[in-house]
Amino acid sequence: MNGNWLCCEMSLAPRLSDWKAFPRWKRSFGYVNRLGVELPIELDFSLARGLNYYTGAIFEVKALDFAIGSICGGGRYDDLTGIFGMPNMSGVGISFGADRIYDVMTGLGLFPADLGCAARVMFANLGEAEEHASLKLLQEVRAAGIPAEIYPENGKMKKQMEYANRRGIPCVVIVGSRELEERVATIKDMTSGEQTQVPFTRLAEALR
Repeated sequence: MNGNWLCCEMSLAPRLSDWKAFPRWKRSFGYVNRLGVELPIELDFSLARGLNYYTGAIFEVKALDFAIGSICGGGRYDDLTGIFGMPNMSGVGISFGADRIYDVMTGLGLFPADLGCAARVMFANLGEAEEHASLKLLQEVRAAGIPAEIYPENGKMKKQMEYANRRGIPCVVIVGSRELEERVATIKDMTSGEQTQVPFTRLAEALR
């Protein structure tokens, strides 16, 4: 994900809005140029925030093409810590609007399609013996670096498939009594509905 959907606006705290502050801006924008910052940055003297404690540069980050206001902001303060018994300590503060960032990313379609699903594979749970075999296979699949889980209890196949669909899990591994006898696993693609069978020993490889 790149930052093409963001821009940054910068200004000065009111008490520094005079000619003495401009050398600081020249230095700040020099840093921006030397670091190759790709985020669009605008100088906006109408920007105001934190009138009680900001003493230098202030900034806000906004989303392009999405009307929601700032999603991040902050600035410099020279003596804010003085009210906590730590005088003469300067610093820079920043805050993020998590709810606004979420709304922007949702509105602009920036979340990956599979973000809501931690598991790529779900093992069906069809009985005690089948569960024991599935747990061993689950361990092997996870060891191969494939996020996987098993349905938490023995239940009807329809219910388990509905669970996988709700979770957005793209693949279900079925080990029933017949599969257990033949030492094969049935892999169901939840998008196409296609099913294939592979030996237990090749399951992790087939799921990659």
